[in-house]
Amino acid sequence: MNGTGIEDVPIRDDSIRLGQFLKLANLIDSGAEAKSVIADGLVSVNGDVETRRGRQLVSGDVVEIGGQAARVVTE
Repeated sequence: MNGTGIEDVPIRDDSIRLGQFLKLANLIDSGAEAKSVIADGLVSVNGDVETRRGRQLVSGDVVEIGGQAARVVTE
């Protein structure tokens, strides 16, 4: 965790789908939960509500849900 309250979460590839990242960052418990929270408009990417589970995230993108935030970083 860095000083901004955003956790950096490393990914192996150049990009990752939003649903996968939510699980990787431990922001949700399951893929099924990812589908519902994204569909309900509870997830934002870089400050904008995102409703596409397949949205490709790249290094630097910040995902927020329920007051928790995680930033995508490449290893």
